[in-house]
Amino acid sequence: MLIPRTSVQGSNQHLKDFLKLVDSLDLDGKNRERTRLRLFQFSLHDQASNWLEHLPIGCITTWEDLTTHFLAQFFPPGRTAKLRNDILMFQQHHEESLSKVWTRFKDLLQKVPHHGIDCWLQIQICYDHVSFHIKCEIDRAAGGKLHNKNADESWEIIENLAIYDHEG
Repeated sequence: MLIPRTSVQGSNQHLKDFLKLVDSLDLDGKNRERTRLRLFQFSLHDQASNWLEHLPIGCITTWEDLTTHFLAQFFPPGRTAKLRNDILMFQQHHEESLSKVWTRFKDLLQKVPHHGIDCWLQIQICYDHVSFHIKCEIDRAAGGKLHNKNADESWEIIENLAIYDHEG
């Protein structure tokens, strides 16, 4: 079973490892949620297990509730604020390719999965902080302005461009 680490990185990694394991079971949405909630307790040991056992009955009803409580307990608020600020202040490095920009941006998002930044704003942050040349490439791939697309379409456009850029 997974062994939680008490470090900031450990709590985030624990959730990622747990989800990788449980989501490999190929369950539909409702069963996936229920299975995650039931099995999570078995992935915890020591301090984390004690924490979960002492939560008030009924305060956890969804996977989102559980991860929010878990990360609030084991991912210090100061660290969350710093990483969230890193996302909000994201900048393209000098002459960095779209592939590298996009990978680095997604890595920042992964470091703090409870950042609370809506998908459309994530895309806007990245788009606003790349070079004019890359913005033109993105807009061309969007068939106009990227902001005319919804968040899912925009994410897919940038994702596909980054893959193409990486292959090139």
